[in-house]
Amino acid sequence: MIDLRDIEAARLKLSPHLLRTPTVVSSAVSRRLGRRTRLKLESLQVTGSFKPRGAINQVMSRGEVDRGVVGVSGGNFAQGLAYAGHQLGVPVTVVMPSNTPSNYVDGTREWGAQIMFVDTIAEAFDAIPVLVADGWTETHPFDDPAMMAGNGTLGLEVLEEAPDLTDLVVSVGGGGLIAGVASAVRAARHDVNIWAVETTGADALARSIEAGEPVTITPSSVAKTLGSPYTADVTIKMAGTVFEDNVVVDDDAALEAMRFLALEGKIVAEPAAACTLAAAEQLGDRLGDCPVLVICGGNVEPGLLSS
Repeated sequence: MIDLRDIEAARLKLSPHLLRTPTVVSSAVSRRLGRRTRLKLESLQVTGSFKPRGAINQVMSRGEVDRGVVGVSGGNFAQGLAYAGHQLGVPVTVVMPSNTPSNYVDGTREWGAQIMFVDTIAEAFDAIPVLVADGWTETHPFDDPAMMAGNGTLGLEVLEEAPDLTDLVVSVGGGGLIAGVASAVRAARHDVNIWAVETTGADALARSIEAGEPVTITPSSVAKTLGSPYTADVTIKMAGTVFEDNVVVDDDAALEAMRFLALEGKIVAEPAAACTLAAAEQLGDRLGDCPVLVICGGNVEPGLLSS
């Protein structure tokens, strides 16, 4: 787990740079689930996702950098890291797969980052050592203690904004979000059930739990921002001691939930976030009376809502 002191320290450092996103009761979701349900709308954060929380804290943790910072991303971390560089005056290079959706490419460039395209996400990670040898400072999209501590600040806000919460439903890609958020919540509350959510084809955590060891996958889910090839070791360890359970939903369920949130809830949520609603519905009576679903991002690919 991440030390609460590190999360609280991150909160102080991040406050000038970020929004405190709202945690709101959704009447549409509450009716659907049959219980008073809140949504933590991190989709309203700068860049449209939670990623700037960890990215800024991670860049700050690096101290003085030489040429700038470099990271791998085909999604929200790219924009989060670009924003971190913009706020802190640090040059940023992002190594991206060539099939990255245009909205992520454009959003990353808007914050001033340089982009280096490669064919695959594996090649992107392979490019990092070369850039580090050339003087760039490495960052990681999820598997980094400072990244997780920054993400944990979201958990502190949920505790303050929903003091009666019974359950927290959080999606998992590489595991950096849930590791930080669960650490913050568990430090204060042992009675809150924390549910980890993945989609089929982006389920490295579920496969690692089943195998009893870390597993590497080739992501294939429509929830591309959950498309990490592996889950951080710290998150896998927390699955057995901190999370109530891990839930996997299929792509169709995530897409249906995305459209429901947009049409009925008036909330734009990417599949990686909307899957928390699909999972909450799948949990049924295992879910308590006052759940909070973390809407971790709202960067929907062009055409996906209408497809």
